Amino acid sequence: MSRAEPRILHADILGVSLWGPGLEGWAASEAVLTGRAAHAPQDSPPPAPTMLAPNERRRTGAVVRLALHVAQMAVEGAALDPAGLRCVFGSANGDGPVVGSILDALTQAGADRERIVSPTQFHNSVHNAAAGYWSIATRNPLPATCLGCHDSTWAAALLMAMLEVDAGAPVLLCVYDHPMPAPYARLRPVTAPFGVGLVLAPSADQGLARLAVTHAIAPPRGPVAPREMGLAALAAGNPAAQSLRLLEQLARREAGLCDAAYFDGSLGIEVTPA
Repeated sequence: MSRAEPRILHADILGVSLWGPGLEGWAASEAVLTGRAAHAPQDSPPPAPTMLAPNERRRTGAVVRLALHVAQMAVEGAALDPAGLRCVFGSANGDGPVVGSILDALTQAGADRERIVSPTQFHNSVHNAAAGYWSIATRNPLPATCLGCHDSTWAAALLMAMLEVDAGAPVLLCVYDHPMPAPYARLRPVTAPFGVGLVLAPSADQGLARLAVTHAIAPPRGPVAPREMGLAALAAGNPAAQSLRLLEQLARREAGLCDAAYFDGSLGIEVTPA
């Protein structure tokens, strides 16, 4: 009995964004992604999410702000109404700083006084916090998928977004991760914050590139790590930054494979520039 051919999922990339050390947006990062400049990492937090009302903005922490910024920049680049986009948010670790703060409050409180956890911290600790803030800011009533798959989060989120596009609608994909606080960083080291946003759509004839994605129970066939050594180190230290190989090819307008490890298998990602 012959094995069925893998299903191929197609999507056009209409918008792209990123934020990380030395990578402050798509336009500012193109020289590094194309190899015209060396990666010079500098810590610079993303701007505050102006899409949120001041009250909601004050409640956000570094992780949510990172996610919202790359999501907003990708949608603005695609020139689409954010209220009409289904969303896929992926994060391997969620909001580690907030969870760490809650656990610290619970463990350090003395027996003779009440253990107080901020309600704001509590609602920011859930894995779908960034998606919730996004839905509020954009008045988006459509479903959002929020997932975490450890070191396979980038591949899992991309696959989920491609399946959503296959159903016939444009999708916002936002993948992000942030360093964990002590002592959790010893067990789950993330070297630097990084986020990526893509707006994917069915064939649109005006995108930056076209993707053809397949899932295989086999190791990656194409390259996985970025070419630039600094970017390769970032990709090795942050699950969301595994997207950097794809981002390099988009910036270089380069056709070909740039795969992603996915648990015991892989995603084959074929890029065709527009």
